[in-house]
Amino acid sequence: MKLPENRFKRALSEDGVQFGLWLALASPVAAELCACVGFDWLLIDGEHGADDFRSTYSQLQAIEGTGTPAIVRLADDDPVRIKRYLDMGVQSLLIPMVDTAEQAERLAAAVRYPPRGIRGLATSITRASRWTQIDDYARHADEQICLIVQAETVTALDNLKDIAAVDGVDSVFVGPSDLSASMGYLGRPGHPEVQAAIAEALRDIAALGKAPGTLAGSPEAIRTHTENGAKFLGIGSDTALLLKGSREVFSSASG
Repeated sequence: MKLPENRFKRALSEDGVQFGLWLALASPVAAELCACVGFDWLLIDGEHGADDFRSTYSQLQAIEGTGTPAIVRLADDDPVRIKRYLDMGVQSLLIPMVDTAEQAERLAAAVRYPPRGIRGLATSITRASRWTQIDDYARHADEQICLIVQAETVTALDNLKDIAAVDGVDSVFVGPSDLSASMGYLGRPGHPEVQAAIAEALRDIAALGKAPGTLAGSPEAIRTHTENGAKFLGIGSDTALLLKGSREVFSSASG
């Protein structure tokens, strides 16, 4: 059995923008449904969503048969947690609140096996290696891991170029919501100063040869972020789609 290629990681180095959806319902049925639509990627949210280890595991299994790449956002940068999710078979990780190059370097080490990193080895009991059925998993696993760090504070933007330059960081995702709070515009990610900071950050990340990403809630935002170099954009969430659809159905029925 061959090690699965990380299609999302490959796509980041190619032309075009990858459009994806946030999954926060912790439902393998909802995840599979969204995966069948044709999104370029789906993100299982373990930071703010309802997901835990088991629900993430179930969603990975549900998504896998559709061919849609899965990204998992963890709650923090704990290397033990990172190890467990990599062993689960996650190939693309989004780590929130990365403020310094030193933190990014620790994360790069956490997703790699020795001698380049510190990831613990236990292939015989892990889904990632298909319980040793993937040929030479440990020797090639690092090649398919995509590490995305999330810059979402003023401190992170001040250190952005150093963070993006870290070997092992594949992408930097600029988080508009927390960035707006850090800049003094709580709950107003659309504020012109926040949007200007995001635009500059995307250009800086791209200039360093790393893949920039962020959220885009409108066609105008998609166009603007793409012009500034974004390689992947979150364009919605399962929760928002369910809420929107539910409201529309109720509104049409109730008059």
